[in-house]
Amino acid sequence: MSLLHVFGFGLKVGHLLWMLCCWVASMISMNWFINGEFKDADTVLLGHSGSKMWLKFWDKFSNYSFNIHHQYYQYVGSKRISKTWWRKLLFSWIIGWILASISILYYMSFQATEKRKETLASMCDERARMLQDQFNVSMNHIQAISIFISTFHHGKTPSAIDQRTFARYTERTAFERPLTSGVAYAVRVLHSEREQFEKQQGWTIKRMDTLEQNPVHKDDYNPDLLEPSPIQEEYAPVIFAQDIVSHVVSLDMLSGQEDSKNVLCARKSGKGVLTAPFRLLKTNRLGVILTFAVYKRDLPLTATPTERIQATVGYLGGVFDIESLVEKLLQQLASKQTILVNVLDTTNQSYPISMYGSNASNDGLEHVSLLNFGDPFRKHEMRCRFKQKPPWPWLGITTSIGILVIALLVGHIFHATVNRLAKVEDDCHKMMELKKQAEAADVAKSQFLATVSHEIRTPMNGVLGMLHMLMDTDLDVTQLDYVRTAQASGKALVALINEVLDQAKIKSGKLELEEVQFDLRAILDDVLSLFSGKSQDKGVEVVQLAVYISDQVPQMLIGDPGRFRQIIINLMGNSIKFTEKGHILVTVHLVEEVIDSIEVETESSSENTLSGFPVADRRQSWKGFRTFSQEGSINPFSHSISLIVSVEDAGEGIPLEAQSRVFTPFMQVDPSISRTHGGTGIGLSISKCLVNLMKGEIGFVSIPKIGSTFTFTAVFTSGSSSSKKYKSQQINKMSNSVSSEFYGMRALVMDPRPVRAKVSKYQIRRLGIHVEVVSQWKQGLSSIRRGSNAINMVIIEQEVWDKYLNNSTLFFDTLEKIDYGTPPKVFLLSNSISSSGANISTGVFNMTVIPKPWRASMLAAALQRTMGVGNKGNPCNGQLPSLSLRNLLLGRKILIVDDNNVNLKVAAGALKKYGADVVSATRGIEAIELLTPPHQFDACFMDIQMPEMDGFEATRRIRDMEHNINNRIHHGELSVEAYNNVSNWHVSILAMTADVIQATHEECLRCGMDGYVSKPFEAEQLYREVSRFFQ
Repeated sequence: MSLLHVFGFGLKVGHLLWMLCCWVASMISMNWFINGEFKDADTVLLGHSGSKMWLKFWDKFSNYSFNIHHQYYQYVGSKRISKTWWRKLLFSWIIGWILASISILYYMSFQATEKRKETLASMCDERARMLQDQFNVSMNHIQAISIFISTFHHGKTPSAIDQRTFARYTERTAFERPLTSGVAYAVRVLHSEREQFEKQQGWTIKRMDTLEQNPVHKDDYNPDLLEPSPIQEEYAPVIFAQDIVSHVVSLDMLSGQEDSKNVLCARKSGKGVLTAPFRLLKTNRLGVILTFAVYKRDLPLTATPTERIQATVGYLGGVFDIESLVEKLLQQLASKQTILVNVLDTTNQSYPISMYGSNASNDGLEHVSLLNFGDPFRKHEMRCRFKQKPPWPWLGITTSIGILVIALLVGHIFHATVNRLAKVEDDCHKMMELKKQAEAADVAKSQFLATVSHEIRTPMNGVLGMLHMLMDTDLDVTQLDYVRTAQASGKALVALINEVLDQAKIKSGKLELEEVQFDLRAILDDVLSLFSGKSQDKGVEVVQLAVYISDQVPQMLIGDPGRFRQIIINLMGNSIKFTEKGHILVTVHLVEEVIDSIEVETESSSENTLSGFPVADRRQSWKGFRTFSQEGSINPFSHSISLIVSVEDAGEGIPLEAQSRVFTPFMQVDPSISRTHGGTGIGLSISKCLVNLMKGEIGFVSIPKIGSTFTFTAVFTSGSSSSKKYKSQQINKMSNSVSSEFYGMRALVMDPRPVRAKVSKYQIRRLGIHVEVVSQWKQGLSSIRRGSNAINMVIIEQEVWDKYLNNSTLFFDTLEKIDYGTPPKVFLLSNSISSSGANISTGVFNMTVIPKPWRASMLAAALQRTMGVGNKGNPCNGQLPSLSLRNLLLGRKILIVDDNNVNLKVAAGALKKYGADVVSATRGIEAIELLTPPHQFDACFMDIQMPEMDGFEATRRIRDMEHNINNRIHHGELSVEAYNNVSNWHVSILAMTADVIQATHEECLRCGMDGYVSKPFEAEQLYREVSRFFQ
């Protein structure tokens, strides 16, 4: 928006008011004309000509106002131009006031700094002035003492002053010299007078230079140990001294370096002279000495230096301990703002001498005050700095921020006003935006459906591939079970594709459920078969899959088996993803069982779970179901069957903060899950919609690091009680064809875990076999010995075998001694699928291994093979592989990379069928490791869409690695012998995906792939691709 909008709005209002006023004035003037009020031109204010001028002016103003409005609507009324101008104006307003605020802050900070400088200068000058004044007072008094000595010592014969008198006098008058530490007088003695002088004084003249060169501690000072002064023309021994400096008596001032210069300069100039700072004798503290020459007579002011030297009879010196004196002065002037003071001797500007203070400072400000101590030959100055850092200029900061906030508020007010004026125009644009968003939503929905359809199309490869594999084999009962599983998978995946395409119907409420007759147990068998491969991928004996259906659940139900199957697949699929060890158990009961009995409830203790790992209590997952309340427990349908299905796992669990969004579409618990485990995040949301359509409810309970349990209810109709002729769902009815062969048989199950034994008993009873369960193998032996009912088979859980029977012969010896009929067959329930159909020899007995997850069909197949009943196999219904393709692939080592276990099995089977040596990998990173030169692979079939690293990225890294190694071999950095005598590494990589669009094919070629095969493999296409590089 632009400020011109405001101007235009005001112009319109002003124009209307002006038109109203002019209209009123025109009406009044016209009335006057009509009534003859202006007949006399001399008596009217304007007259007739004035009225015409007024009307002309009105016409011109109206035209001008109209032109302004026209220009406004033509040029300013455009939203694009107005927004551009308003943005520029608002941006300029904000930038301008930001700069103004910064300027105000800078100005106020500068003023605060200048004030701080003035304060520092004032404080420093005050201290320098006081130090200088007190020094001058001390200097004048020392000069007075020199006159006192000249009068009473040299002017009297005999002298009126001795050491005691001088010490008492200087001690009593010390207050008049506030800066001095002591006073001493040295007399001038010629060499010819030295012997007589020393006899008169009773001590010898000592030299000072040795003390200056080797200073001693005050406690170690002894003047008697000093050396005599060397022979020279004259001497200046100290004869009088204040008690505090009495240790200098007998010292020759002319033998000291600093004192000698000071003495000679003082008698020559006739003024007080200061020494450079030096360490004082005995105290070893930094100080200076002020020296005055004492003359035997008064000298005129115009006396020459020679006359002054000849008239000199002695030297009076005042000692100044600079450090302690300045410290006392600063203590007298203590203030809130403490400053650091440095007193310097700047006689030599290049090398100033510090007399007091240190050079450390926390502030950049410094002020210098000059000091005049009366010595024209030496210069001194005082340097002052603040001890503390300067405070923040809070006044400037708050002022500038306040001004900026006010300016921003004003800009916001103008912005809101302009936006309000443009609301009508924005509404039109919003409608256009909503239209665009609706179109974009349609595009996004189409992309979503395409993505999900592709994800579901991938397991279709497993279905069709399994069929192709089994078409070329002799089919026995077990293989028939595989065929049924593959057929059911194909139908289920077709249904899933239709469901994804019907996602829009779920949102609009137009999705309708089918009503067909189906076998619930057969559906769960097929689902269990689908996930058996993924459970084994977690590791041998790690993840156990099992299904238990209550005996009270009818054999046949009427409802939508495809939707019910989809819900189970979604829940089990999530459990498989997030369960690394433990188990996954699916249980189905009638709602009435759960309400009326507590026996069907699984305890959360590890002793009563399928794998021994603790699980979340399933009772908490249906805690809020309306079905268990009084108003929801009454079922109005007399023939309805209400099922409650639970899927429990011992996986990672769901974090507490993520449990609220579990059923939200396209939402993952953590963003990294999609990359690590795959998936789109819609499975649970679709399941919830389907459960609602089945008149049920869904809930869950999850404990992090323990596991999750999802529970849902669904309402079906009993298949035997309905009078309608529903179409039947053709699902695996294995039990109807094989169970009659085992009627009347008895089985003994050895399993210490009640839940696991309950699952085994359920599967065995489906074959019509009577089951007896024992928790210990010794109890099983007792049952066998009783012999009241002949036991045809003994089924041993692997846990019992590993702990008790693996190295024990007692059990098999007992079986051999059975004196009734044929000894029972022994079966071992193994957690490893690799042991399928294997026999374990234990002497006389051969024990058949049945792998988990096991179903009634697998037990039936094992019984048929072991006991010699039923169908032994089917003729081969497949075709022999192509001879030309076998010639190409025979002996070739090929790597297959696919994250889907079913797809991996299908691809490996298809290539092995033609004689290839196949190695499988499930991740792109693993493929890179295997294809790192040197290797023995002739080709690689690479899936495109994989979690963590897709096939495109893996191929790019492989090509980069090969290119790098080839360059280093060609440049001689690597030995070609170390790389199998291959100087140009390039493994053939074929893309392998269900996506057959042209864009995907082009991307495969761009990333370095050599070809493209679609899933499932077809002999013609496979031959066409591999013949290009396997000739």
